[in-house]
Formats: sequence, C-alpha cells, structure tokens
Amino acid sequence: MTDPPPQPELALAYPLAAGAEVPLLPARMVNEFVYCPRLAYLEWVQGEWADSADTAEGRFAHRRTEDARGAMPEADAVDEATHIHARSITLASEALGVIAKLDLVEGEDGQVWPVDTKRGRRPHVERSAYLPERVQVGLQILLLREHGYTCNEGILYFAESRERVPVALNEDLHAEVLKAVNSMRLMAASSHIPPPLEDSPKCPRCSLVSICLPDEVSWLRTGRFEPRPLAVARADTLPMVVQEHRARIGKDGDTLEVSIEGAKVATARLAEMSQLVIYGNASLTTPALHELMRREIPVSWHSHGGWFLGHTVGLGHRNVEVRAHQWRQSFDEGFCLRLARGLVAAKIRNARTLLRRNWRGEAPPDTLLATLDRDRQQAEAARDQAALLGIEGMSARRYFEGFAACIAPGILGEGRFEWQGRNRRPPTDLVNALLSFTYAMLTRAWTIQLSAVGLDAYRGFYHQPRYGRPALALDMMEPFRPLVADSAVLLALNNGEVGPQHVLLRAGAAVLTPPGRRAIIATFERRLDQEITHPVFGYRVSYRRLFEVQARLLGRFLAGEIPDMPHITPR
Repeated sequence: MTDPPPQPELALAYPLAAGAEVPLLPARMVNEFVYCPRLAYLEWVQGEWADSADTAEGRFAHRRTEDARGAMPEADAVDEATHIHARSITLASEALGVIAKLDLVEGEDGQVWPVDTKRGRRPHVERSAYLPERVQVGLQILLLREHGYTCNEGILYFAESRERVPVALNEDLHAEVLKAVNSMRLMAASSHIPPPLEDSPKCPRCSLVSICLPDEVSWLRTGRFEPRPLAVARADTLPMVVQEHRARIGKDGDTLEVSIEGAKVATARLAEMSQLVIYGNASLTTPALHELMRREIPVSWHSHGGWFLGHTVGLGHRNVEVRAHQWRQSFDEGFCLRLARGLVAAKIRNARTLLRRNWRGEAPPDTLLATLDRDRQQAEAARDQAALLGIEGMSARRYFEGFAACIAPGILGEGRFEWQGRNRRPPTDLVNALLSFTYAMLTRAWTIQLSAVGLDAYRGFYHQPRYGRPALALDMMEPFRPLVADSAVLLALNNGEVGPQHVLLRAGAAVLTPPGRRAIIATFERRLDQEITHPVFGYRVSYRRLFEVQARLLGRFLAGEIPDMPHITPR
C-alpha cells in the first residue's frame, strides 16, 4: 500500500452563511493538530478519548482554572486603571471559526494577556516552549483581539517548575496559527484520517496510543519499523459476574454492592470494573444502572442457562465514520469474501493447533492434521461464501471428531467417552453444554468490544444479518473459538474443575449447575488473561487486550488504512 499524499495546506475559511452546521474548532484541538494531526483527527472527528497519567496530571494542574473568580470587563471598559484577573473565560470567533476556554486572563495599563497553564516543567528548547503550545496561546491572543481587547502577547505557565514564559504574537507565529486552523479544518472536511507518525518518540506517552495503534498500522502498511509494545499493557479493570437469581445489585458511593435477601455478599469498586455480567433474574437498581452508563461500563444480560440476551451501554461510541466504512464495505461481496476467507482459514489453523497441542490419543493425529491443513488451503481459495460455508462445516466435523482425544481418560466418569459430535439447542452432554456456554461468553465479549470501538456488532461480513444476532461478533470470534473457548473447556475438564457432577440432564438437555457455571466462568476469565506472543507484531499480549487490538485493526482495515486484516494464529 502506498502512502497517501501529504495533507494540503489550502486555506479553508469558516462558513459564515446562516444555518451552516460546522462546529467551531476548539483551540485545544488546534494544539493537538500541530502536535500530531492524527491525534487531532481521532479526538475531534472520530470522538475518541482515553485517559492516561499525563491527562490526569493535566486536569490536576488546571483544577484552579475552573474557579471562575474575577470578572472580565467589556473591551471598551478597559483603561489604564483597570486591573483584570479573570479565570475560565470562554471566547469564540465566527471569523476564525474557533472557540477557546482561557485558563486565566490578566490585564493592566489598558492591555490584557492570556495565561495558559501547562503541566510539567518548562522545556529547555528554543523560545522555552514547543510550537503547539505557542500556537494555542497565539490563537487565544487573536480571540482577545477579535473581541476588541489590546493584546500583544500571552503567557505559558508551567505548573511543576512554576515558571512563566512570554509568547509574543509576531508575524511568524501569526502565520503558524492561521496555517494550523485552516489545515485542521481542511483535514476534518476531507474525512480522511492522517497516517500515523513513524517510530516517533511522541507515541509512547500519548493517551490514544492503544486507539491509534501507530506502530501496528505503520508496520502493516510499510513494514519499516517493528512495533513497540505500546498498546498492550495489562488491563487494570475486570468484569464482575453475578449469577445468583436472588441477587440485588445496588450502588453505594463508588462501589457496587451485591446482596441476597438483604445480606451483603460481595462488593466491587466501579473504578476497577470493565463490565457487569448478569445471569438469570438478578436485579439491578436504577441508580446503579445510571452510574454504570455514566462511566461507560457496559452491562451484559444472559439467561439463567447462559444464553447471551444483549447488553446495556450509555450513549455509545460517537465514531460514526467507522460505522459508515463498515456498512459500505458490508455490501461489497468481494470484500466480504476476502475477509471471510481469512477468518475461516484462521479458525481451521487454530483448531489444528489445539488438536496438535492437546492430543491424548494412542495414535498420532497425523492424518487428521493433514486433512485440516487441506481444509485451510481450500478455505483460502474458496470461490464464494456458499463454498466457504461447506468447507467450514466439513472441517468443524473433523475437528470435533478428534476433540474427544484431547480429554484425559476417566475425566467424565466410568466408561468410554461417547462423543457424538457437536450438538446444541439444546446440548445433550456435559462437553457440549460447556462449549455452548463458553461460546455465549465469547459472543458477549466480542459484542461489547466491537461496540466499544464504534463498530456495529450486528452487521457482519461472513455471518448474514438476522434479527437479534450479533453477526460481526460471530465473525470476529471465529478464530478465537479454539484459542479461548475450546481451550477453556479442555482446561476445566482436564484439571478437574468441572466434571459430571456439574451437569443436570432434563428432557434430553444438559444444563450446567450453578457451581459448574462458576467454575467454567473462572476458567474462561483466566484464559482471557493469559498472554501469548502476537504472531504478527511480536510482543506479549493477553487475549483480553488482544480483542481490543483486533477490533481497532478491523476498523483500520475497513477504512483502507492497512492492506489486509491480520489474523491471530499462534504456532
């Protein structure tokens, strides 16, 4: 894939026509654009945001600016005797098409100057400040002038070193300010995300590095720089699972409390929670639900038997652009077939790997492994989706015929393990009950992850859309069925965590008991936390975080940023 042409710098004036629905550019976004155009696009156009230690430190440094002490007099009321010390002043300019919230405005002797607070220490560079910060202050100076004030310079205040750096609006800075404003507006109007920075020292500390994926995208585009392990830090939040049907989940401050018949049985801090998973008829109070939606913590709902019913979120992701790319590509049969081939081939390869790693049969499975390898090759060359479905079905039958040989003898009680193949709706034995339950959990995990990055989980490319079916989640989970769900079932069985005592037979259906569900849920979550070496990028990453990386790379693939969708196929 060739790099796109550089971003043009044509001046694009702000439309002043009545009824023009073009938002004003925040001055902070212009700062971000000068620092990194891709960062500004992600935040301003796509509505992406993520906190980091730096953003939290920045909020702390600005804590006093929210205290709107002091009044800002009108420009015609300012004279040599006027003393100004006004905080948190919002100014906008229709001529520039810009809006800014000034931390502090000071003034005396008939002049005013903005004071912009920055975290950290004054950098030891030319002019004692970087260009993005000087552009932001220059823009604030222009806004003050636009409103009639006499303003020739501004101040950058560095909170850690407590130093004030003057910034004069000379001709060079004035030109840089107008160039940044016009270029950012043109970038937003083009609806084309700028390419990522390559091997830049700016990326490791960027709050959006796990969303932008600069190293990963650059590597897939050009192969010039090996990705650094930036986006794969261990997740600091985990799901909370409630499956007792008499449970009541309420909020107490920043904590969720689970009680049964008035007795508190569990608590969890909201700051440490990635999602709330509810099985059966447990109740969730309205205040707790409101707080979860406010914090963008999804709630997923399952039937008592584990069937994934849906999930509740707040306003959802604002990135309409990625959904537009998704829907446009979903009507391209060639694109759908190309993506489906990769998904099915990766699933077959991973199924083969699971059998090879866990085989306990007396004879080696060489014939079975060779047959699955041929199935993979046929999937990669399938002429249409109907043929691909047939290849996938045949390989699945072969895979599940050998699945029994991966279970340790005697695990399922006395007698021979009579594997009748994969069955469902309802499952008729313990193993099929475990597989159905883990597939439901995998579907939930992918549905929530896809929604979290702005994709529509119900519009797929391989699985056809059907009422109530998260087709894209089913697409994306295909390569992970053997890696996560099937592996969790084998771990639970072979380690003795789940056995025949954890299943009930009712009218020919196998139903997991509450202890059995707890055991397989625990095993599944442990499997998600297990780290593997990424087969493409080479760094260590947990399956839980890998889902996010794959979902975001899918968005990049749909937008045409990367030439192909990388699939996960460990050796």
